[in-house]
Amino acid sequence: MKEELMVIQNILRGKGSHIISVRTGDCVASITRTLAQHRIGAVLVVEPDGTVLGIVSERDIVRAMAGIGEPVMQMTAGQLMTRVLHTVTPSSTVQEALQVMTDRRVRHLPVLDANGALAGMVSIGDLVKARIAEAEQETEELKLYVATAG
Repeated sequence: MKEELMVIQNILRGKGSHIISVRTGDCVASITRTLAQHRIGAVLVVEPDGTVLGIVSERDIVRAMAGIGEPVMQMTAGQLMTRVLHTVTPSSTVQEALQVMTDRRVRHLPVLDANGALAGMVSIGDLVKARIAEAEQETEELKLYVATAG
């Protein structure tokens, strides 16, 4: 049972695979409204055919604001996005995804299926929630074991 909880596919099953995305021509001002409206920290930049081109995160926007200032708000997703994507698959474990996030210093990972098609996205919050659920399950199993072992 524990192993079932700890794969990305099950996180997507629980949260859904709906992905909030933007187009390359969308301006940063519009992207910030999208982030705020959906209470999320990043959006994927996706072509109409579903091809993922990059990601724009709150961090990207803040860093650009610190470096360029207010003109950043007129920039497009295509100009600001991070093009190198770190991804996981539905069969990746939560531990593997957390390791990628730690090593690459990112907070969001697109999930690509075996054909390279976008299957969803997971955040650090999704992974922490899964780890907490695992810890709670282990605690309950230990309590049951102790109660029945005597």
